[in-house]
Amino acid sequence: MRIGGMRAAAIGLALTMLLAACGDDGGDGEGAGDSATTEESPPGEESPAAGAATVQLAESDLGSILVDAEGMTLYLFESDTDGSSTCYDDCAASWPALVGDAPTGGEGIDASLLGTTERDDGDVQVTYAGQPLYTFASDQAPGDVEGQGVGDVWFVVDAAGDAVVEEARSGPGY
Repeated sequence: MRIGGMRAAAIGLALTMLLAACGDDGGDGEGAGDSATTEESPPGEESPAAGAATVQLAESDLGSILVDAEGMTLYLFESDTDGSSTCYDDCAASWPALVGDAPTGGEGIDASLLGTTERDDGDVQVTYAGQPLYTFASDQAPGDVEGQGVGDVWFVVDAAGDAVVEEARSGPGY
């Protein structure tokens, strides 16, 4: 795909995410943010409750890192302070918050590190080890870590809740 095509796809994805996050739920109690967490679970596993968000571990070029229920990489923003988000407007279009008022942890996640924080826009954002969590609009598929190190303030998160500050490994064998 050409760079211009990738940029257009990323912008389209970001706009779609922004519209979904800001969309009116029509008063039926099912907000747009719920759709990502209410998909069917594999047989033998319970579906997360509406309003839940799942945080789990996955292997990546940066080692074992936090991902959402769809396997998309989760990031922390070093400019966030005291467990509160500082990413809104244009920032939030590129870095959508992981929202859900009842986060659950998959295998390898320390459930005691899961929490939430209320955003200025009224959404409830998932935190891990006190850090608000985000996805990155330019990540197109599970395992993508395009947001790693952006601006020297965006980093993937390890199982302990710490920023992984190394660069992604690449080349043969990775």
